Amino acid sequence: MEETLVERFVKKVIEVSDYEELDTIYLKNRVLALVGENGSDRLAKSQALISLKDELVALAVENGTVGETLNEQDNLGAELMDLITPCPSRLNKQFNETYAVDPKQAIADFYALSKRNDYIKTKAIAKNIAYKVATRYGELEITINLSKPEKDPKAIALAKTMKQSGYPKCQLCLENEGYQGRIDYPARANHRIIRFTLDDETWGFQYSPYAYFNEHCIFLDAKHEPMVINAKTFAQLLEIVASFPGYFAGSNADLPIVGGSILSHEHYQGGCHTFAMEKAQLENELVFTDFEDVKAGIVKWPMSVIRLNGPDRERLVALATKILKHWQNYSDKEASIKAYTAKEPHHTITPIARKRGTNYELDLVLRDNQTSEQYPDGIYHPHKDVQHIKKENIGLIEVMGLAILPPRLKDELVEVEKYLLDRPNQIAPYHLEWAKELKQAHPEVAEENVEQLVKEAVGEVFTRVLEDAGVFKQDQAGQNAFMRFAESVGLTK
Repeated sequence: MEETLVERFVKKVIEVSDYEELDTIYLKNRVLALVGENGSDRLAKSQALISLKDELVALAVENGTVGETLNEQDNLGAELMDLITPCPSRLNKQFNETYAVDPKQAIADFYALSKRNDYIKTKAIAKNIAYKVATRYGELEITINLSKPEKDPKAIALAKTMKQSGYPKCQLCLENEGYQGRIDYPARANHRIIRFTLDDETWGFQYSPYAYFNEHCIFLDAKHEPMVINAKTFAQLLEIVASFPGYFAGSNADLPIVGGSILSHEHYQGGCHTFAMEKAQLENELVFTDFEDVKAGIVKWPMSVIRLNGPDRERLVALATKILKHWQNYSDKEASIKAYTAKEPHHTITPIARKRGTNYELDLVLRDNQTSEQYPDGIYHPHKDVQHIKKENIGLIEVMGLAILPPRLKDELVEVEKYLLDRPNQIAPYHLEWAKELKQAHPEVAEENVEQLVKEAVGEVFTRVLEDAGVFKQDQAGQNAFMRFAESVGLTK
């Protein structure tokens, strides 16, 4: 039997929510109030709930009940998907009841809901271009990010005419839960946050709408307070990996240039994904005085990483805090490393926590946000020779070995391939020098290998990006300087 679009959508809502058959008429009227009554007898084209939602949004555009900007349409879509999303109190109760019996299942159920209700944009994420490249540091991951929609010019123009509300304060605040969204702010009607206690404080657990890796999630402070890396950070990250089995947890740095995009709200990122950094081995073992029970070492990685491993979280926190404090005040003129300019601090750490069996592990990535006349964007920021591929900050995700590259590269790299094959092309001027080097280095380039060659070349550029971000360079002088720092923390002779 053929079903109208509204009928099929309502039927699907009842199948995956707490609504029952008795709610059919109510749901139909709520949908019609959102999309308009004209065309309500239109037959459904899709079977999947999210695709049906998209059909309803398109109908609403025809009926004029929603504007033509993508922002307005996303707001309506989220409101429709809110119909299958439990209210926060019910969802948290369900999560906690399941968690008491099976923590992994509670997390899996919340992840499934976040995909089912289209908060995690699975259709958009599927558009991303992703592959792995073998490098001297292991297999690095490359993603050309095509999931996030580009800024809508109409929305930009409308946003300029709107009064700024200042609510929510940022996109990580608890106040985003159920927020309708607006022209200049993303839709959050179908957004839910699991509350949990971390270090005797209320925190939230949610998923990232445009996930960059498997089960990409965010742990956020209930209070809107700036990010800071300190002993509390290390303790909280280790508590998270103890409480969320199978997940890692990490933090962006707390200083500009080397930090993330939202420094105004304390938060961590996590997920169920194994990055290249996690697979990297120790190239130098370290034994710190008074911490002989903690296994430590320098990781074979393009950035400067000290790894700590042991069963006692308090011991890891104590040693990590000691390393952080030393790094914050450490200068080495010979290695051009400076802790302060006047009173401006330059040193911090990007920490990553995970659990290996019964042991806990902390990777401490040393960061430095100095600038110079030669490198005004940052001495340890991607340099000019790699900015044609990557010029954004090197945040937590890149640190671990996953490149998030801009969507422009999808088409631009095709033009590079054409150039290498001596075909008519429109290669971007900023790629030309790189392409010339590739052509000279690979006279064997041909139709059947050009795509793979360019992929590998992008992987090499990303490797250089990470090496640029390493405060201790990969040559002998750099490794000697790294050992000098380790000795300043206190090595057992």
